[in-house]
Amino acid sequence: MTDLVLPCPGCRTLNRVPHDRLGDVPVCSECRAHLLGAPVPLDEHSFAKVLARTSLPIVVDFWAPWCGPCRTFAPTFAAVAQELAGEFVFAKVDTEAMPQLAAAHGIQSIPTLLLFAAGHEVKRVRGALPRAQLVHWLQQR
Repeated sequence: MTDLVLPCPGCRTLNRVPHDRLGDVPVCSECRAHLLGAPVPLDEHSFAKVLARTSLPIVVDFWAPWCGPCRTFAPTFAAVAQELAGEFVFAKVDTEAMPQLAAAHGIQSIPTLLLFAAGHEVKRVRGALPRAQLVHWLQQR
């Protein structure tokens, strides 16, 4: 099987990881952060690059620091990122800091989750989902 390309949640460096080594807790070649299990913060510079080159499906949480439901949902999103590490890459976009990125993806309310595969949006859902509902939504690709 081919290598996977995974973004680092710490420095956003793209790393090649052999598929059969995902269970070995891969770390970033640059900063040594764990590559799986933590949401990757994306900005306008890293978003397109990560979407285009990352091998796994990417779940992006569009959120804002002032949003109560976003803050309430953040621990659930992080827990599911840990639970489904190796199946998906989890990422976050701060819509307050990156309004152009949110507008480019038609984000009209937050939190909004977008699922991307092979660089293209597959589906989206609005609102803070409970853990079980989020897992179910992701597994219904």
